[in-house]
Amino acid sequence: MFETALDLSLPGTEAPAAVAAADVTRRYGEGESAVEALRGVTLEVPSGQFTAVMGPSGSGKSTLMHVLAGLDSPTTGSVSIGGREITGMNDRELTLLRRREIGFVFQFFNLLPVLTAEENVLLPLSIAGRKPGKAFTDAVIERVGLSDRRSHRPAELSGGQQQRVAIARALVTEPTVLFADEPTGNLDSTTGAEILALLRDAVNAHGQTTLMVTHDARAAATADRVLSSPMAAWPETSSAPTRTRCST
Repeated sequence: MFETALDLSLPGTEAPAAVAAADVTRRYGEGESAVEALRGVTLEVPSGQFTAVMGPSGSGKSTLMHVLAGLDSPTTGSVSIGGREITGMNDRELTLLRRREIGFVFQFFNLLPVLTAEENVLLPLSIAGRKPGKAFTDAVIERVGLSDRRSHRPAELSGGQQQRVAIARALVTEPTVLFADEPTGNLDSTTGAEILALLRDAVNAHGQTTLMVTHDARAAATADRVLSSPMAAWPETSSAPTRTRCST
């Protein structure tokens, strides 16, 4: 259960919140069989920064991301994106919100096997009825290092290349916030480091607000700010900043 977070922030002034949660609870089931995945979580994800949520499997961190992204609804509490309250939105409003404001990167890539890398990247724009210019498409694909793989289908790509396609697909809509759920969990350590470097560059070079959930302290150390569940522990070799409690 994700409850009280610890804030492992690097020094610096925080930007305004791109995503915020206020006293969020997520309960599944009723009565004695009810399970609380989130209990009274309050946090802010600053704009233009890389925030990580770290915790072991089963701690509720993926549930938290799904609630913040509008994929799931809190039992109690409220969530806002870009200052806009999303709690209580209907399905159509949430669909439009996710299409325009949110990018997703998941552990298992979720690419369509019949589409080329470029077609997978442009799929969110196609669904929205938007046709990007060639220069923009080229720039997005070049950013993730796939200019020579754009005509390949997922089965012809390595795991790292598939995740690069997924990152480009998430960035192509220029979202308010990019959510990454264990983006390196299905990759070896070297390829995982390359993917983290891409996410880091999206923040540094383009100001892309990013929220990543992970169980890996070394992956979390890539972020500007880490929210850690009380059960999570940094390895002794980690260079993580000193823990301080945040408001929850």
